[in-house]
Amino acid sequence: MKTLPHEHPGDESARPEWVDRGERGSPFLMRFMARLSLGLGRAPARVILYGIAAYFLAFSASARRHSRAFLVRVLGRPPTLAEQYRHFLAFASTVHDRVFFVAGRMEPFDVRVHGAEVVDSLPEGTGAFLMGAHLGSFAALRAFGRERTPRRLVMAMLPENARKLHAALSAIDPRASEGILALGRMDSMLKLRDLLDDGALVGVLADRTPGRDAVVRIPFLGRPADFPTGPMRLAAMLRSRVIFMAALYRGGNRYDIHFEMLADFSGAEAASRGERDRLVGEAIARYAARVEHHARTDPYNWFNFHDFWAQRDAG
Repeated sequence: MKTLPHEHPGDESARPEWVDRGERGSPFLMRFMARLSLGLGRAPARVILYGIAAYFLAFSASARRHSRAFLVRVLGRPPTLAEQYRHFLAFASTVHDRVFFVAGRMEPFDVRVHGAEVVDSLPEGTGAFLMGAHLGSFAALRAFGRERTPRRLVMAMLPENARKLHAALSAIDPRASEGILALGRMDSMLKLRDLLDDGALVGVLADRTPGRDAVVRIPFLGRPADFPTGPMRLAAMLRSRVIFMAALYRGGNRYDIHFEMLADFSGAEAASRGERDRLVGEAIARYAARVEHHARTDPYNWFNFHDFWAQRDAG
């Protein structure tokens, strides 16, 4: 099988830690927090976040270790306890704000958009992949997109992740789980093709691999890390444009949403297999570079609380 340079197949026996880690919380607890937050309002309900962040900083040894390892890389020095606490608080804040975004309550937020013309200039009836990472809040982008554009916004993900997100969103609002597409099924490609042909925006988080997917190792914050090739190959196969997305939490009530063009595979059908591989490889490298850029400028938005640099066994 021809692969990208330095690409190797994933090994299911080398599943990363995050795959098997259970989701914290229960639907009952999420429903309770949603009702409490929507009833009290964002500012009063945020008081509890300071205790939640302190609790996980004190008792979640694995997350604390991985937070520290990341901050050492991005800050160039060991983080202070206050900086690690800020990291956990930023994560808790975006999870809490998800309640308001899912409920369509945008009024508490100051949302600023950078690069909106990248999306606005898409030809009518032509969709695109929005390729993001576990960096910032996809819920913020999803909610803002509903208000700003008539285009349909769909989140495509692995079946197990789709099930977890469906449960989390349904606990807040049963209607909010619409627009989630599970990949890996017989009809997934047909649904994706139809969505893109209808002008939809398909969101994909492309910075994690569960161990089964082929990956390419790319320098990231000073050390090579595995990036899955599947999302970008899928975009090339469907001859789609690919736009980088990130909705970064800046503290208080502010979010900054960024859109940047990564690749245009709309003419890839005329390219040879080798040429397509080259284009895909270059696009993944650009994606990794943009993730690294925003991780450096907004490090407390990095929500990969696992060993991101762990190399998957090629088997």
